[in-house]
Amino acid sequence: MTRTPTVAEVRTVLEAAYDPDRAEEWDAVGLVAGDPDAEVRRILLAVDPASAVIDEAVATDADLLVTHHPLLLKPVNSVAATTPKGRAVHKLIVNEVALLTMHTNADAPPGGVSAALADRLGLTDVEPIAAQPESASDKLVTFVPRSDVARVVDALAAAGAGEIGAYERCAYTSDGTGTFRPTAGADPTIGAVGAVEEVAETRVEMVVPRGRRGRVVEALRTAHPYEEAAFDLYELVAGSSASGSGRVGRLAEPTTLRDFATRVVEALPANASAARIAGDPEQSVHTVAVCGGAGDFLLDRVRASSADVYVTSDLRHHPASELREHGAEAPALIDVPHWAAEWTWLPVAERILTAALAERGITVETRVSTIVTDPWTSHLSMSRGAPR
Repeated sequence: MTRTPTVAEVRTVLEAAYDPDRAEEWDAVGLVAGDPDAEVRRILLAVDPASAVIDEAVATDADLLVTHHPLLLKPVNSVAATTPKGRAVHKLIVNEVALLTMHTNADAPPGGVSAALADRLGLTDVEPIAAQPESASDKLVTFVPRSDVARVVDALAAAGAGEIGAYERCAYTSDGTGTFRPTAGADPTIGAVGAVEEVAETRVEMVVPRGRRGRVVEALRTAHPYEEAAFDLYELVAGSSASGSGRVGRLAEPTTLRDFATRVVEALPANASAARIAGDPEQSVHTVAVCGGAGDFLLDRVRASSADVYVTSDLRHHPASELREHGAEAPALIDVPHWAAEWTWLPVAERILTAALAERGITVETRVSTIVTDPWTSHLSMSRGAPR
């Protein structure tokens, strides 16, 4: 028997895949509008919270709109319906459509924007161009009377400790003897003031995400039976994760830049913009780097990766020109429309969301918007021969 989820439940599922703590500091992700307790029967996914997309959400009776780009990335002083953003907020609220944004937190992880683009282009042996370190974490060590171990571990887990991959409430315990002498003013749970006490205790160790350190320590102090809970926190060294900026991989068979560029255009959703190409059309292409969205911040790393071509969006004149000055060392460039490259993430996010909800016994209707919200509506070729 299936049940209807709330906005909060859907948000939890998506944020498990696209951790908001991994968003850039300048970003604005998360729930923008809507009641977390409202029920969700239909979800629409889109790149932009544009007016046409919000109209589509209303027309299709969507309860939740999930977008990649934020509606309120820059601070505003008003959401009066006298501005486009104000009208968007009003339309969402009046029609009871919640808005959830997954932006830079959806760029880098497995199943994110760059990974989706790499998959769309048929790349194999894919890895991040610039791998992110694993999320910073600590190890909490405390000492608990044996009869209270399960209760304390439960409290720490509820506060966010003990999560390792797909497992939760992970802890290591070992038995020993604790000793102490309460001094004047103490109110000991065990023992008496002035007397040396020995207690059968258990050493409890659990990992703690750095961002949850405060609440886990608070939970420990609340749940621990002692007046003064003894504990240690050790900062753990972070290794490389499967997340990171961009992706680099290989094609099953080498091809020419000309044919690969055609493949790229055919793999992306149709729109009125154009792909721009820098490089010899007949050069061989086997190793491909990609980055969904504006990717010129990775140009130096792409060159170091020995990729034959780099597919991204919004390349600026000077960085692209300087890269091409490296000659044979430089990858070819294919600059594709920003909207089209990032749209490839939507079907992936839809699959991740529906699968995770199904594991919870939840079924919802989902829909990926095909409305083109690229701002460019037409283009003219500038090829008229050499300037005179």
